[in-house]
Formats: sequence, structure tokens, C-alpha cells
Amino acid sequence: MSTDAITMLKDDHKQIRRLFREFQSAGENATKVKGRLVDQILEALTVHTYIENEGMYPQVRELLPAVEDDVLESYEEHHVADLLCAELAAMSPDDERFDAKTTVLIENVTHHIEEEEGEWFPKVREALGRKQLQEIGARMLELREKAPRRPSAPSALKKAADAVLS
Repeated sequence: MSTDAITMLKDDHKQIRRLFREFQSAGENATKVKGRLVDQILEALTVHTYIENEGMYPQVRELLPAVEDDVLESYEEHHVADLLCAELAAMSPDDERFDAKTTVLIENVTHHIEEEEGEWFPKVREALGRKQLQEIGARMLELREKAPRRPSAPSALKKAADAVLS
């Protein structure tokens, strides 16, 4: 496994997109399958956003002031995704809004992934180079081991986001 931070995050993105496709193709009456897939999506997103918020974003923000606005927007996009994840974690797959809420999550996260990969990952790769990205990636690997696997309650997420941004 590569310790390049961007490669690691793109690998996560591939896994998350695969889970999204499986959910979208599961069919209307696949409640049990969709519930299992959403559990996997929630775990993948919870771990992914944790390592980005704690490992990648603070380092990039410090080292590359030119992308600070991108990083701040990414924190906010994570906050929205975290809220949706926490709400989904509290829902039953047979809730009438379960599919709709999952669809909104998929749309938001897909947009976020496209922005990261298309706009600011290239800037970060060009500015930081291999050695710094590997150092950040090594830190992210450590964070992955202790990352939460389930979303936090919405009030806890708000406090955590405010603490990171202050």
C-alpha cells in the first residue's frame, strides 16, 4: 500500500464510489441489502473524513496557504456529510426517507470527491511533492487505525468541527 496521501485518499474514493453504485443498483425492494450497504458506506466515510480532517487538511492548510479556501470548503462539506451519516445511522432501512437521505449523501459526497480530485489534489501534489505527501500519508495510516468506525451524534460533530476551525 502506498503511503502517498493523495493516492490513499483516491483509493478510499474508489471504494466509496463502488459502494454508492451498489446501493444505487440494489433495486427498490432491497431493503436488507441497502441497509447493509449503508452501514458499509457510513464506516468508509467516517474513517475517510476522520483521516482527512485530522491528517491531510491541517497539514495542507499549514503548508499551502493558497488552498486554504478549498480546505475550509472541504471541512464544511464533511460537516454536511457527517450530519447525514449520523442521521442515517439512527434510521431503519425501511424508513420512508432512508433511500432519499442516502441519495442526498451520495450526491454531496460525489460532488466533494470531484472537487478534491479535479481541483485541489493536483495543486497539492504539484506544490508538496512526493516526500511530504508520503509523510502526511504515514500520519494518515496511523490515524486510520484509531479512527472511529461509526458516525458521531450531530451535536458532537458540530463541536468537533467548530474546534478544528477555530
